Amino acid sequence: MLADRLATLQPSPTLAMQAKAKAMRAQGIDVISFGAGEPDFDTPRRIKDAAVRAIESGQTKYTEVGGIPELRAAVCQKLKRDLGLEYAPDEVTVSCGAKHTLYNIVMALVNPGDEVLIPSPFWVSYPEQVQLLGGVPVPVETSESTGFDLDPAAVRRAVTPKTKLLVLNSPGNPTGAMFSAAALRQVGELAVERNLWIVSDECYEALTYEGRHVSIASLSPEIKARTLVVNTCSKAYAMTGWRLGFAAGAKPIIKAMTDIQSQVTSNPTSITQWAAVEALAGPQDEIAKMVGEFDRRRRVIVGALNAMPGIRCVTPRGAFYVFPNVSGLFGKRWKGGVLKGSADVCAFLLDEARIATVAGVDFGSDAHIRLSYATGLETIKDGMSRMAVALRKLDG
Repeated sequence: MLADRLATLQPSPTLAMQAKAKAMRAQGIDVISFGAGEPDFDTPRRIKDAAVRAIESGQTKYTEVGGIPELRAAVCQKLKRDLGLEYAPDEVTVSCGAKHTLYNIVMALVNPGDEVLIPSPFWVSYPEQVQLLGGVPVPVETSESTGFDLDPAAVRRAVTPKTKLLVLNSPGNPTGAMFSAAALRQVGELAVERNLWIVSDECYEALTYEGRHVSIASLSPEIKARTLVVNTCSKAYAMTGWRLGFAAGAKPIIKAMTDIQSQVTSNPTSITQWAAVEALAGPQDEIAKMVGEFDRRRRVIVGALNAMPGIRCVTPRGAFYVFPNVSGLFGKRWKGGVLKGSADVCAFLLDEARIATVAGVDFGSDAHIRLSYATGLETIKDGMSRMAVALRKLDG
């Protein structure tokens, strides 16, 4: 009955785990969730006020499909201010969240059978979107020993005559890795050499703790010409529910994405667009406060995980996730059976420790699980204490 394209589609495991934890809480079970991919901070007051002003001034009608001129100008200003990247407003389009932006890119560029290179571990939606549109996702391994840095040699080996697109996410979900400038430059030069398009998903750009974020588009004019820079207001401004993402890049692709959007969703919410103008163009001091708090949490959760037997955890340099290796627990027994993979570990932790995590298998690595530290410091400490107690109950 359903379309064939849905045969391989998997729902978001992150959202599924959040829903499961919420349902357990509704039953009165005390569950700590490390599954959420969103800041626990509230949207700054100045941004909320801008939305209220938009409503009260009647900014509640249809807008240009690709975003109001004021917002596209604010995006250009933001990219110049933060990354040194020059774009014109007609090289920018605005969508209903970065996920929507990414889907529009795949729709505009990928034909059935085209291959899309995706460094692994990866955010779960990249391969799903490619498959949904008939493309072929090709995982390209990164190494835990390098902090999951991009591997230019592995990318080069993965390129075939069918390769159309390379998706980069730095800082990344689920690992928190920041790709080095040297690796990005080599991969960017490869893309120029082989006429590949690059999607640089930079939605965690502002959330960095060690070193500065480097956009691959900033490394040369030739690389910039083949790159679509994607970002969002969701993470840096705690605006996940507002649904606002954007892309900057070559004018023909931006136009194609906007034309696609005109037949699917039309414009992003008018009120959110005015809130985003304030977010991008207004004072940026809230970000530093949020990053400082995330950094404190990062240090606590990494230290706690590395103190647990059978677990090792690379220190993430950005975003708000840790991706501990739990393969040292495989083969151990509990009342639910033998731990054989990341999904088993997550089931064990939910049942025994009452903490919700996300299986790494959905992100391309069954040796790992993902935890978000976008939750309060005391909650993190409580969750880590529960986890340590539960691990001591394993046999074998």
